[in-house]
Amino acid sequence: MKSRTKAVVIGGGIAGCSTLYHLTQEGWTDVVLVERNELTSGTTWHSAAQVTNFGMNQTMVGLKTHSINLYKELAGDPEYPINYHHGDGGIRLANTEAQLQGYRHFTSMARGMDVEFEVIDAEECARRHPLISTDNLIGGLWDPMDGDIDPAQLCQALARRARKAGAEVYRNTPVTGLTQHKDDTWTVHTEHGDIDCDVVVNAGGYRVNEVGAMMGVHHPVASMEHQYFLTEEIPAIKEAGHRMPLLRCPISDYYCRQEKNGLLVGFYEQDCKTWGMDGIDPNFVNALCPDDLDRVTDVLEGAFERMPALMETGIHTVVNGPITYTIDGAPLVGPIPGKRNAFCIIGLRAGLGEGGGHGWLLAQQIVHGEACYDTWCIDPRRFTGHTNVELTALKAIEDYQNEFRFHFPHEHRPAGRPAKTTPLTPILAAEGAEFTVVNGWERVDYIKPAPDFHHTRDFHFDATFDVVAAEVRNVQENVGLCEVNGFNRFEITGADRHQFLDRMFCGNVTKREGRVGLGYLLNDHGMVKGEATIANLPASDRGPERAWYGSAAASEYHDMDWLTAHIAADEDVQIKSLTNDQTILVLAGPKSRDVLQAVSRADWSKEAFPWLSVRECFIGFAPATVMGVSFSGELAYEIHIPNASLYAAYLALREAGKAHGLQLFGARAVDAMRMEKGFMHWKADLITEFTPLETGLDRFVKLDKGDFIGKAALVAQSAAGLRKKLVTLKINATHAPAYGGASLMQDDKVVGTITSGDWGHRVGMNLAYAFVDPALSEVGSEIQLDHLGELVSVQVIAPSPYDPTFALMRS
Repeated sequence: MKSRTKAVVIGGGIAGCSTLYHLTQEGWTDVVLVERNELTSGTTWHSAAQVTNFGMNQTMVGLKTHSINLYKELAGDPEYPINYHHGDGGIRLANTEAQLQGYRHFTSMARGMDVEFEVIDAEECARRHPLISTDNLIGGLWDPMDGDIDPAQLCQALARRARKAGAEVYRNTPVTGLTQHKDDTWTVHTEHGDIDCDVVVNAGGYRVNEVGAMMGVHHPVASMEHQYFLTEEIPAIKEAGHRMPLLRCPISDYYCRQEKNGLLVGFYEQDCKTWGMDGIDPNFVNALCPDDLDRVTDVLEGAFERMPALMETGIHTVVNGPITYTIDGAPLVGPIPGKRNAFCIIGLRAGLGEGGGHGWLLAQQIVHGEACYDTWCIDPRRFTGHTNVELTALKAIEDYQNEFRFHFPHEHRPAGRPAKTTPLTPILAAEGAEFTVVNGWERVDYIKPAPDFHHTRDFHFDATFDVVAAEVRNVQENVGLCEVNGFNRFEITGADRHQFLDRMFCGNVTKREGRVGLGYLLNDHGMVKGEATIANLPASDRGPERAWYGSAAASEYHDMDWLTAHIAADEDVQIKSLTNDQTILVLAGPKSRDVLQAVSRADWSKEAFPWLSVRECFIGFAPATVMGVSFSGELAYEIHIPNASLYAAYLALREAGKAHGLQLFGARAVDAMRMEKGFMHWKADLITEFTPLETGLDRFVKLDKGDFIGKAALVAQSAAGLRKKLVTLKINATHAPAYGGASLMQDDKVVGTITSGDWGHRVGMNLAYAFVDPALSEVGSEIQLDHLGELVSVQVIAPSPYDPTFALMRS
């Protein structure tokens, strides 16, 4: 066994085998996989092994397409062919128009990844799958590439190719410990000796947290028992003359696919069961849980109604085995938060179907620092400290119960809430707040006009349209108050903090005390990594001279890892997180200065406190740090308050606001207003697939400054020309906003992709941002949007249609 290698992958299921193979494809051939038993002896061996192209976003569709193409290649390898039923087709059923709206959107989104889905009616569903009934059915989504694969053969094929490229696989080699050294390299301790390596990868399947504990981390992954059975032979299948399409049914929570001349039928019962919560038997290898068909009786009845042939056949085999879920159902693939040179590929509940793509994206991140797609939707750092075992289990149960039900816009399911709150949460609830969730935080979405008011779960504008419009109107005419909790806030101190920040940002970063600036961070490839404000605070009784770094609520772990990884050994820089200690109250509108002046002894005139200023003060008697910044486009102030004083500051502002028409507003109003101002959201409009020049951030890029991270790559990209350009669009439709991922078309070709959209209430336009071909980025360009199944005309308009000179923010 080797004693030194570049990377050690722990786990021999689909996750580990795919990662090992793809590392060799990316140029790392001196790599090792260690497996405690035999390859595929965990969840992989009993997988139903369905291979669909369906995904909830373009990254997921892209990685699944890679899986399909790879599996087709492996299946056709004459030296080691594998069983892959490719292109049987698959149907996701629907019994509501809202579900079909979602399928139409996903069809538009997939088209941008060169994947063609089809929305079909109930009769066509039955024609393509003659075993199903059309009762309580209105249609479905057809995936022509759907199929299934032999899991053991797949993993052996990947391992075989990895070995041929130079990798080594050590079976029956349990890992007993992990040690990280001062230079961030690792030693993997096994029962057969130690292996020193640069990088370690946790691909531990349902033993993920046994491996995690060895490096002092906990991953938000829980296992669920999952049952399926194989039927006896069904004559109609044998007589059909073709393989039956796969079926996924959100109506009755089951799926099925052909297995020989019978069916494999799996269940996502509501009376589901977690597994391994109190530890896993070391001898649980190639093993199953006890059968428990009584638990799936209700789901089975629905399956009988949909497929009457099931009532006329026997059960041949029952399989009940553990599968892993994360806290939001999507895998964790990427860097492990708080660790260097440590990665994971875990929580792959659909591992066989997606695993080829997951290993591909992870190998790119390990070798090159970034993948070809923005991988935030599967990044392990998208969750922070609230993801304990109990919360993870509750969310895993909820995701299991809703396996085939996608999330509708603005849908936040109830399990595990409220995970994070502030002293104002119950106060705002009493005011009628409807809450959205941001990284676990309960944040006001809008204020309900009546206690029994509820929004509609579909893709169209609904009754909340007028509610949000009223909130925006009051901000525009008077003054509004909004709590922004969970906003990421780091305090950066040390004599070298300015030179450090100057190196991190692609533009100039203000060094002046009492001033605030906005900037962008790039990765080593010159692509947009992050967005942050920098506020410079003088020394006071609250701390030394320091810079406050502010960024999106979900970016806490992501940004901390990126910043700390780039502090030079000889730099005097310290970074401390204040994210969970402070909360922002946003005061916005033309009368916001009057309210602020009424609660603070400081001078808040335009001359004394101009736009982009910062100062420490008191709101009433609550200590506060106030910044003159705006995400709404109106005169506005961010008031940062320690949580212990938050309620006191809130009461003072509410009381002072009575004379000026102050009303509460929420996140939906904020989103609508930021669209009108050309302000972007991190990981919606700001992604690692594009440079700041392609993203329209030219004014924040200073190529003539000293060196900064990503500068050389950005210069090279600039010389090569723009590949896409972010533009603002006016959508010629009033029934629904544009949704991220939807495709823009011209002459039946995809020419762009929507990143985000919303109605601009102050300008009276349906607005969207999109990356489009540069030739179509000029103002006035006409394009068509594949909008929930209809082609709708759109026009490129100038950015910031509301107050384009930014006069109101400076007033």
